[in-house]
Amino acid sequence: MNDEHKNNPLHGIKLKQILEELQAKYGWELLGQFVNIRCFTYDPSINSCLKFLRKTPWARSKVEALYLMMISKKDGDRYGD
Repeated sequence: MNDEHKNNPLHGIKLKQILEELQAKYGWELLGQFVNIRCFTYDPSINSCLKFLRKTPWARSKVEALYLMMISKKDGDRYGD
């Protein structure tokens, strides 16, 4: 693995996968509460969210941070933490 990416847990994970996993776990309503962006709260869809997040770095950062929190909790559950 390239040294540049070895400490990046998002390396190799597509934004679409992140959105699908977050939506499956929390649903659109809760996502809209966690990250207050219109694409989560008004007529949400994976495609509209992808379009918005690809153009809006601050929103994408918040979504990625939420995803990292979700997977870290998932790993903690796996190890009994």
